[in-house]
Amino acid sequence: MKQQVSVVPFAMKSHVLSVAKQLMELGINPLTQGNISEKDPSSGLIVITPHDFSYAEMQEEDLVVVDTDGNVVEGTREPSAETAVHCTVYRERPHILGVIHSEPIYANAFGIIGKSIEPVFVNMAIDVGGAVPVMPFADSGNKDFGYKMLGIMGDRNAIIWANHGILAMGKTLDKAFHCTVTVELGAKMYHLALCHGEPYVIPEKKIASLIG
Repeated sequence: MKQQVSVVPFAMKSHVLSVAKQLMELGINPLTQGNISEKDPSSGLIVITPHDFSYAEMQEEDLVVVDTDGNVVEGTREPSAETAVHCTVYRERPHILGVIHSEPIYANAFGIIGKSIEPVFVNMAIDVGGAVPVMPFADSGNKDFGYKMLGIMGDRNAIIWANHGILAMGKTLDKAFHCTVTVELGAKMYHLALCHGEPYVIPEKKIASLIG
């Protein structure tokens, strides 16, 4: 029997799966939490993790391919419940090719109290572009949430979803992954610093020079 050819490069599916499993192993996305996607620059199609499916059991064939309106192009599973948010990011930020929604503990704690994560860690300042802002709690399964989120984010690469998690994006999925991990590291450092005193926050002017 002739093997069916995927509408996106198979390497993309392997890459998304690899990142998903790494996030699970780091404890950033345990069980079935969060979602990961990557956009194919050639076709504009998006590979995204399925809804409520164990990362430990997930294989390439479980991933779903959608267009930028969220229509399923390939796959037998239901795409992530937050597919509309990913698609909104890709439509509104054409340079973005990787999006990760994750639910790390320390970053989530700041979202629970509605406090942004300040840039107290050089790598976080570089990856995010400044403080990680907080979006008020809301239903995240729709494009309106995505538009409001992008408005709050501005030119930042990450945002906290209050009482829910964070979203990070990048020019590649690897950059989105790096940003996700760095935000959680920054959240841990900021938390510890707050326990001991008033943290020094890297000034905006310095952040601009670091990014440049």
